[in-house]
Amino acid sequence: MNLETLKYIKENPKRLFSMLGSKGLLNWIPDELYIKIKYKFSMGYWPDLKNPKTFNEKLQWLKLHDRNPLYTTLVDKYAVRQYIADKIGEEHLIPLVGGPWKNAEEIDFDALPERFVLKCNHDSGGVIVCKDKSKLDVEAAKRKLNKRIGVNYYYANREWPYKNVEPCIIAEQYMEDESGELKDYKVFCFDGKAEMMFIASDRNELDCETKFDFFDMNFRHLPFVNGHPNASILPECPTGLQEMKLLAESLSQGLPHTRVDFYSVAGRVYFGEVTLYHWSGMMPYDPPAWDKQIGDWLKLPGDENGQGCCSEKER
Repeated sequence: MNLETLKYIKENPKRLFSMLGSKGLLNWIPDELYIKIKYKFSMGYWPDLKNPKTFNEKLQWLKLHDRNPLYTTLVDKYAVRQYIADKIGEEHLIPLVGGPWKNAEEIDFDALPERFVLKCNHDSGGVIVCKDKSKLDVEAAKRKLNKRIGVNYYYANREWPYKNVEPCIIAEQYMEDESGELKDYKVFCFDGKAEMMFIASDRNELDCETKFDFFDMNFRHLPFVNGHPNASILPECPTGLQEMKLLAESLSQGLPHTRVDFYSVAGRVYFGEVTLYHWSGMMPYDPPAWDKQIGDWLKLPGDENGQGCCSEKER
């Protein structure tokens, strides 16, 4: 490690913390302490976990105290398929074209169609989008998937539902909408009620950053930024918005908070995934008042005022 690298790490303790965490060197730190430290590096202040008020703080509280066993199924991109089929119908599932496989060596690439998507079921980022199999670097794809298959995603942000997911790789049918990409429509529900959504666009553009635009459920644009800039031209209201709202609310019944992701392709709504901790609850809002505004929608279990019943005991 050269002097420039050491200087950079010294000036960026968040980078050092993330680097050590990615190598598994911080797995021994108890969840609550780890969350507090990473939150401080990410947000610039210590979280109040005894009396959480913002959306980001409340997501940390849920990580520590809301241990519904259903969550492990919800975050498993393979196991959740049966749950979705039972709840809202298999017609909302993107068809599988292969898998599950325990590692990339089991994949018969010759048997896959010309276009497909490979993804790990247990993490975020273990995805290979193949638009033309003749141009796919198969060995590079295998290396990426095998690297991801060995990672326990729980340790990165202490999102406990990932801890016991059995890793596998699946292949889904390649999908795109009328724009030539696949926009994500992400609906935030609180106690089974959809309150807002955002649209992710430019996700596959190599020369520009992904865009996030937030809307209320009447498709009025919300004036804040979170994680990525707004698009210069606002996305149009998706076909099937009302259907997405109803499906998200159905899937969120009885749960304090879920973000349910959808796609809209050729007039049909497809399920994407369930996210329990948006940005893992460690991404600032600009302006910051929106962190509190969204937090007001989230009523934590055990407290009518939405602030939870915190325990001093580490879980």
